[in-house]
Amino acid sequence: MSIQILQYEFLGPIKLQEWGPSMEKVVYLIMSRQKDSFNIIYAGDCEQTSDEKFFTSNSSFKCWIEKSGSEKSLYLAILPLFESENYERKKILDKILARYHPICNLGINYDVKPDYKIHSKSDSQNTSKTSCPCCGSEMKVDKVLETTTIIRCIECGLSDTRLNS
Repeated sequence: MSIQILQYEFLGPIKLQEWGPSMEKVVYLIMSRQKDSFNIIYAGDCEQTSDEKFFTSNSSFKCWIEKSGSEKSLYLAILPLFESENYERKKILDKILARYHPICNLGINYDVKPDYKIHSKSDSQNTSKTSCPCCGSEMKVDKVLETTTIIRCIECGLSDTRLNS
């Protein structure tokens, strides 16, 4: 089972009680289930854990219980990022925090900077660079065909086709 958050495919959600350690290089979401919907109440990341008390020893665990009503209503979703660096996981985490404002992350001061740039209309006409509509990163030429050019985002991999003039 998986759940899509922003453009990322998270594994789960599974009951937090069913989690078995060892996680390495993941962004994780703690979710509360109400009927058929899941609400993100906490988002975090970790380099590595093999501790069975990783979640219950979290300083926000009490908040999770309060907001979900019980430990049985807590769910976990993870985004494995095996080859990632800390800054890559933090970038994804910051996007999630900026979009969803998880209630149990409040009070934690995240320096969320926008990952987009505002260009004037004249700037966009003077350059052949194209920004990705999904994440705002630069799109580069992937293949030039007879009548079209395929461009691909260097960040998220989204592709688009442009007519050659």
